[in-house]
Amino acid sequence: MTLPERTLRPPADVAINESLVRDLLRAQFPHLAGLRLEFADNGWDNVTYRLGSDLAVRLPRRESAHALLLNEVRWLPFLAPRLPLPIPAARHRGKPGEGYPYHWAVVPWLPGNSAATVSAEVRDGYCASLAAFFGALHVPAPADAPRNPVRGVPLKNRDDAVRGRIQGMQEPERSRLLSIWDRGLAAVEHTGPRLWLHGDPHPHNVLASGGALSAVIDFGDMTAGDPASDLAVAWLHFTSRGRTKFMERLAGDALYSPGIWVRARAWAVNYAVLMSGLPPDDALHTVGVHGIEQLLAED
Repeated sequence: MTLPERTLRPPADVAINESLVRDLLRAQFPHLAGLRLEFADNGWDNVTYRLGSDLAVRLPRRESAHALLLNEVRWLPFLAPRLPLPIPAARHRGKPGEGYPYHWAVVPWLPGNSAATVSAEVRDGYCASLAAFFGALHVPAPADAPRNPVRGVPLKNRDDAVRGRIQGMQEPERSRLLSIWDRGLAAVEHTGPRLWLHGDPHPHNVLASGGALSAVIDFGDMTAGDPASDLAVAWLHFTSRGRTKFMERLAGDALYSPGIWVRARAWAVNYAVLMSGLPPDDALHTVGVHGIEQLLAED
């Protein structure tokens, strides 16, 4: 398979280190400042430090991520009691200070490891749990729920960007992925109410332990709209075996009609092509390659 040109992680516009995090804690939450602090992750949007045994500090690393964290801080405490898996609802809300320009948050440290670090066959084991999570999450959202221009929107809104990425690939993958995308564009659009969405529930945003789901994290892209956008990750998480069980688990809900899976598969093209273009040492690169393999195996 020939992959598109690498997509690099966006650069940070602010320096974040242990000294800064410690200074912020001393200034705003002194009762937490004495806890052990350990670097955990430098993500696409946020830097994360583990704080003590059961907390974490999340700090936006670039301006565009700041609004995403504010959405999480506002809405996750509302959603958490309604969901069957733990999510990182803020325990403490930090403000700009100590030379750091953005709001930040202290959240629970959730158990488990990124599901992107285990095989798709292992991930098949939690297909029912992920389906149950979506079934609980995908309910009508209030009018002031976050809006995201690239998640949960009509597929036609993403046509130029997705078609451009696919055109960067070579045959025969290019034509086959374009065909899946075009079928999604031709499918009936979502016409119901805007439903709550995670926005980006790929395997690296799900924690697993012993083959079971333990938490869902990183709601920075949370929004409301067409649930097909979330369901697309069935091709990123699972093999055909797990994906079939995932779909069967949701089949009893009228919301998840057969037509939604045509749109979801097109959304999977969007995510898989984007992720496969990341550097090979990025965990999401492998997820994207797996997604493309699954999409083409069904075609």
